[in-house]
Amino acid sequence: MPTLNQIVEVLETLYPLRYAEEWDAPGLIVGDLHAPVRRVAFAVDPTMDVIDDALAMSADLLICHHPLFFRPVHAVSGLDFRGAIVGKLYAGHCALWVGHTNADSAYRGVAQAAADAFGLVEQRPLEPIEDPQAQHAVGLGRIGRLERPMSLEAFARRAAAALPPTKLGVQVGGDLSAPISTVAVLPGSGDSEFDVVRDCGADVYVTSDLRHHPATDALQQMRYEASLCAEGTETGKGSGSGRPALINTPHSAIESLWLRYAVEDVPAAVEQATGGRLDEVRHLVRNTDPWTLSIPCE
Repeated sequence: MPTLNQIVEVLETLYPLRYAEEWDAPGLIVGDLHAPVRRVAFAVDPTMDVIDDALAMSADLLICHHPLFFRPVHAVSGLDFRGAIVGKLYAGHCALWVGHTNADSAYRGVAQAAADAFGLVEQRPLEPIEDPQAQHAVGLGRIGRLERPMSLEAFARRAAAALPPTKLGVQVGGDLSAPISTVAVLPGSGDSEFDVVRDCGADVYVTSDLRHHPATDALQQMRYEASLCAEGTETGKGSGSGRPALINTPHSAIESLWLRYAVEDVPAAVEQATGGRLDEVRHLVRNTDPWTLSIPCE
């Protein structure tokens, strides 16, 4: 029977902590390293409902993408929901391990899972990480091409169909009839990477949490450069052809695509490393998007 310590070593081989952003703190959050692990649950967010689901299946370990703590804390008590979650986990003998930005950049991690789900081929990281120990290209985001070009609207519908249902849905900015061939994908909040995406020549950028002003500015800039190109004026930066269009996806929905790989990769790696098999591995399919109703303003 593998111990929690052995499984953590496996997880941090698959999703190395050295890939994490400086501000991030993934890894083991709750748990006894000597405890045996028989049942493992996977989920995007460690919400109270997800914790209850994990405890209901008697999980010994819950693996999540999003951290329980984004900032340092000075108390873990029942005075807030995070302290209550830690208490529940310890009382239920269930550990919590988080793979956040380290899983974003890993091979068969969050970005690759989304790019694969959207049908991208000839993929490479949007922002590569140089790692001599890695056997595959790793890094933040992915850029690749479609096997056959399609319109922006058709690709947006393909992307939406690949995601689990949410009330928020998918938003699209750009010429819906424009041909799409090269696609940049960054699951999670991605409006800080507009310059990187424009420099790589993507026709469309798929990400989440796009704010009004950065998204508006990006679309205005691409249209301005397209108008200069049409006039035969040289542009100093960008494609000059109205790229990239924008597709805004629900944050947890696009990142949940990773779990399709993780539920296969983790138990296989645990067995290879320890010789032990897990009794049960389960993806806790629960919509943790915060919105419960979306009303169009018509």
